[in-house]
Amino acid sequence: MAKGIKDKVAILGMGCTKFGERWDVGSEELMVEAFMECITDAGIEKNKIEAAWFGTCFDEGGVGKSALSLSTTLRLPFIPATRVENYCATGSEAFRGACYAVASGAYDICLALGVEKLKDTGFGGLPSFTGSNSGSLTWQWFPNMTAPGSFAQLASAYGAKYRVDDKDIKRAMAHISAKSHANGAKNPKAHLQKKITIEQVINSPIIAHPLGLFDCCGVSDGAACAIVTTPEIARKLGKTDVVSVKALQLSLSSGEEMGFNDWDGDHFMTTTRCSAQAYKEAGITNPREEISMMEVHDCFSITELVTMEDLHISERGRAVHDILEGVYDHDGQVPCQVDGGLKCFGHPIGASGLRMLYEMYLQLNGRAEDRQLDNPQLGLTHNLGGFPSSNVCSISIVGRYGD
Repeated sequence: MAKGIKDKVAILGMGCTKFGERWDVGSEELMVEAFMECITDAGIEKNKIEAAWFGTCFDEGGVGKSALSLSTTLRLPFIPATRVENYCATGSEAFRGACYAVASGAYDICLALGVEKLKDTGFGGLPSFTGSNSGSLTWQWFPNMTAPGSFAQLASAYGAKYRVDDKDIKRAMAHISAKSHANGAKNPKAHLQKKITIEQVINSPIIAHPLGLFDCCGVSDGAACAIVTTPEIARKLGKTDVVSVKALQLSLSSGEEMGFNDWDGDHFMTTTRCSAQAYKEAGITNPREEISMMEVHDCFSITELVTMEDLHISERGRAVHDILEGVYDHDGQVPCQVDGGLKCFGHPIGASGLRMLYEMYLQLNGRAEDRQLDNPQLGLTHNLGGFPSSNVCSISIVGRYGD
């Protein structure tokens, strides 16, 4: 019987660019920046990499439809390279491909790299999902939908179901944003590095009620990269404190949310299922007690709020209280967005999943500098692509090998 990939794959090295409005560089330069840090950290020569996975979502005009832009930019030695895309889980998909290749025994050392260059598109937010070339998912189901508008409805549905006052939801969302900015202010690679107050969040201009300006993550350029191998090879190459993969799970909507009435719009069915499978694979029975830290898909502050319950850490209807009590603060029981999250990094789609893993990797190696947590054991990352009514969820759990 299949048992997953727990402790079959180790992270040999990682790299991450500075995120932001990188007008001075293109996708290729971002790829090189992340890769050079990664391969230096891994301590290997480029010719040791046997296969590569390349994640990018929108920027086909800049990098093309294949993985050739990865192999030619990095001068990879005529190895297999595959481009992947899965909405906002694209970076995690690249990591999953590389990990599965190593776990299967097909290769010993693999590369995963994600990049997105969004600031050059000319859009104020993400490029449009709608239009004749966007596919049936958007023009049939989401012809007039915006991301802030759809996620704002999540807040309304949550408040209605659990009878939470609008002011309490707003204050909890403001706490989330202020917490992330406090963490991001300590991170030199974050796009936004300034603290904000809860009052600033609450009083910011409304984008889609109840979401204000500071409840929404921004748009950035960036790249992140990982080299993976087996724990045994990592140790032979001199890695003493090996960071290994405990679980990788992916869940996509089946159509139930959009097509039937059982879903009431207050949570993400994919995250609820995906997290349960990830915990099973990792051998976790009490996530609130066992997960040391998290990076979740905080495209909007309400998304992070609801995700705390979908991850089975806060009880249903209790996330507002846990947030306001500081459970997810940097010094709380389960720190969330310890690097600043999407809120402070922005969301270059192909890079975000790997950027989240980069922070977990630094923390587990004790290299997160001013953000460093006290002896973390397990880190969880969570990506959510699409809309509340139809989405992709990816969850990764990493920790020290053997623990």
